[in-house]
Amino acid sequence: MNDTLSPPPPPVWRAPGMSALLVLTAAGFGGFAALLPVAPLWAVQGGANEAGAGLVNGVLLLATVMTQPFVPRLLNRLGTGRVLATGLALLGVPPLLLLFSDHLSWILALSIVRGVGFGILTVTGSAVVANLVPRAQHGAAIGAYGAAIAVPQVILVPLGPLLSNSVGFWVVFVLATLPLLGISSAPRLARVLRKQEAERALRAPTDAIPTVTAGGSERRMLVVSLLRPMLLLSGVTLAGGALITFAPQMSSSPAATAGALTLLTLSAAISRWGLGGLADRHGTTLFLWPLVAISVLGLIVIAVAVENPAATSILLFLGGMTLVGIAYGGLQNLTLLLSLAAVQRKQYGTASAVWNIGFDLGTAVGSVLIGTLAAGLSFPPALLIAAAISLLTLPLAFSRKPRAAR
Repeated sequence: MNDTLSPPPPPVWRAPGMSALLVLTAAGFGGFAALLPVAPLWAVQGGANEAGAGLVNGVLLLATVMTQPFVPRLLNRLGTGRVLATGLALLGVPPLLLLFSDHLSWILALSIVRGVGFGILTVTGSAVVANLVPRAQHGAAIGAYGAAIAVPQVILVPLGPLLSNSVGFWVVFVLATLPLLGISSAPRLARVLRKQEAERALRAPTDAIPTVTAGGSERRMLVVSLLRPMLLLSGVTLAGGALITFAPQMSSSPAATAGALTLLTLSAAISRWGLGGLADRHGTTLFLWPLVAISVLGLIVIAVAVENPAATSILLFLGGMTLVGIAYGGLQNLTLLLSLAAVQRKQYGTASAVWNIGFDLGTAVGSVLIGTLAAGLSFPPALLIAAAISLLTLPLAFSRKPRAAR
């Protein structure tokens, strides 16, 4: 018998172009993460209330969501390298301009610019990672991509408020220019993608045809198939966005805030990384509903922990943030897998755009909604409302997953 076992595929981080993508992603998301909890504090220093502070990240992510639908078309017309470099510049330059004023209108204007850059980075990154590896390794590749996003967040999200309080806001603004360091990786990544596209064209010429604009009915069917993962993701990112934005204002202890944000981002990183390989082997459906339930439970625990504004229950606060982090990271991976499984390769850009709209729309709504509710009521009832919204997505976790497009 001459039957031989085919060798296992190489680790995803060794795939051509993956190192460039991971470096670029870490730099881009690192700068974004550093400013995420600090920009609202800068607005508060300028006289804004909770609702105004919530608008800072809400406006940023609204600009992100408005940009994302146009990114696939930009990629087709201008190419990955140029589009990515532009997005990183728009994300990395505005933080230094925050030094000129802490007035809310100035901060919101710069948030719009950063939102456009972030919209470009998010859609392009998740579309590129799907193109660098075969479908059978999408879960592991998304896990590696998620780790490049999450590791800087683990460090910089809790570090930002500490540095702004102990050293000064200017240090965080400098850290937030990290996306500029990722620009040099964009041309290298674009070369790898062009080479892979040429190789696919030689193997199967029809696969290399540029994406053709879909008809109205086809586009509607595509959006409907992507709606389920988008809504599932929105439920948990609403919670995550609110917690990252308002954790410094919820807690009576700066040290507890730093620890809670560290646990939130660390547990999200571990969950997003670990579930990637498991989903490749066992599918996504098995893990969806437990993660939604964990998110709801975590929000309820946090609401109890911050009931007394002058004395946060630290153990409950840390535990609740960890639970939400597990769901936050895990559902990011699984819902992106669901989105990619519902489309053909030529539609990865569209799937990435819809998924990222769900992510950032949920985060923006969480930031604005929880800030507005907290200004009128307080943080505990606002968090319970966020838990109820997450619970409403639970039926979607039991729906049948879409078949992978052939």
